[in-house]
Amino acid sequence: MLTVLKRFERFLIQTLMIMMAFVLLLATIDLGWTIIKDLTQPLSLIVSVDQLLELFGLFMLVIIGIELLETIMKTYLTQDIPHYEVVLSVAIIAIARKVIILDIKETSSLSLVGIAAIISALTVGYYFMKRTEDRRFKSNEFSENKPS
Repeated sequence: MLTVLKRFERFLIQTLMIMMAFVLLLATIDLGWTIIKDLTQPLSLIVSVDQLLELFGLFMLVIIGIELLETIMKTYLTQDIPHYEVVLSVAIIAIARKVIILDIKETSSLSLVGIAAIISALTVGYYFMKRTEDRRFKSNEFSENKPS
């Protein structure tokens, strides 16, 4: 029964990866179309700040999608990376995207404090995750080299 569930899980993950790759293709086409559209307008060499923020947002969205696709592939199909590492990595990338495209003039100070708290929590969580992995790796390495 467990092997059937594992195969079903693998099938679902592969299906999700195909759908995500298709969505990434569409997002990349949309990004290219937006760039072409912006450059073909009158005064095409001048791009407004709003257009730049939109372009950076689209770039970051595609990059986050690619990172998510790669992480899912590594985690579920090739290696046994813990799932919490995937969640933390993607969350850090997503909040970085939010910060990059953030319009500080339009954002309330309470929202900025909330974003700072999220960044701090993710950073501390990632630090402790990596620290725990390093200790586990070092203890395994020490026990393998220990004379019998």
